[in-house]
Amino acid sequence: MSESKAIILGASGTALTPDEIAFYRDERPWGFIVFARNIESAGQLRDLTAAMRDCAGRADAPVFIDQEGGRVQRLRPPLAPNYPPGSALGAFYRHDAQAGLRAAWLVSRLHAFDLLRYGVNADCLPVLDVPVEGAHDVIGDRAYGKEPGIVAAMGRAAMDGLIAGGVLPVIKHIPGHGRAFADSHHHLPVVEASLDELRAHDFPPFRALADAPMAMTAHVVYTAIDTERPATTSPKAVADIIRGELGFDGLLMSDDVSMKALSGDFAARTQAILAAGCDVVLHCNGLMEEMRTVAGVAPVLSDEALRRADRAVAGLGADDGASEDETRAEFAALFEAVA
Repeated sequence: MSESKAIILGASGTALTPDEIAFYRDERPWGFIVFARNIESAGQLRDLTAAMRDCAGRADAPVFIDQEGGRVQRLRPPLAPNYPPGSALGAFYRHDAQAGLRAAWLVSRLHAFDLLRYGVNADCLPVLDVPVEGAHDVIGDRAYGKEPGIVAAMGRAAMDGLIAGGVLPVIKHIPGHGRAFADSHHHLPVVEASLDELRAHDFPPFRALADAPMAMTAHVVYTAIDTERPATTSPKAVADIIRGELGFDGLLMSDDVSMKALSGDFAARTQAILAAGCDVVLHCNGLMEEMRTVAGVAPVLSDEALRRADRAVAGLGADDGASEDETRAEFAALFEAVA
């Protein structure tokens, strides 16, 4: 891998501007992320992802997307079908465990077909958060269920489906966003559950999928771990819990550095994320002034972070030989039978 900075960046629109091209070529982000604002047509999206990789100077540069199904799905018809949310797949599991696991795998395998044809090769999925009663709906029906064992099993099936199709999965939001009573896009959630409660309810899916190639942090304060800092910027949360207790040794990316849950200017936020032990900083909104600040303090990937990054992309482009038509037909039949 040529030298890349420890950043994943968004873009402002459906094609890169001259300023973006020059900036990306100078700063060499490790990866990119696309949102609905970046998607107009099939050919346009293919051109955009190709241009991003050209700027990064790496054919294996990951281009991420949030393609979960339900309300969090950036690719929509006619570019990709609408898929059910995690909660609907979890309902399959409660009706028939094997059918649920198969449905989760099939949806992810279909995501891989959908994404790769447009040059998108990384999906911020599976969601391993386990909601509690009364929690904010920011997770809500995105979760597979409210039982840690079901979430872990379904998350494993979903992750395996992406990997089978050669798409990089990202488990989120480690070590758990399900207890948050605020939306971290707008406010800093504070979770006051004890460590015993977190270990029984929130941590198990992340521990079960600790072999995932990548994870995204939660912008959530867990007072039992760190009374002041959210997990994203807490050295104790990263070292003691995520790396230590949960055993995760994959590439750790922050959730979006521009979310309102974080405080300070963008340089301070970026430095705090990296100082806490995250490997890569995510910036989503494509605002050039903010991206320049983030890139200005982000280092080149090296040492353990580089090792994890190299390992994360090693599975890109895998192909289990599955037939897209047969996979779609199987999922349609399963959905009709179980729903």
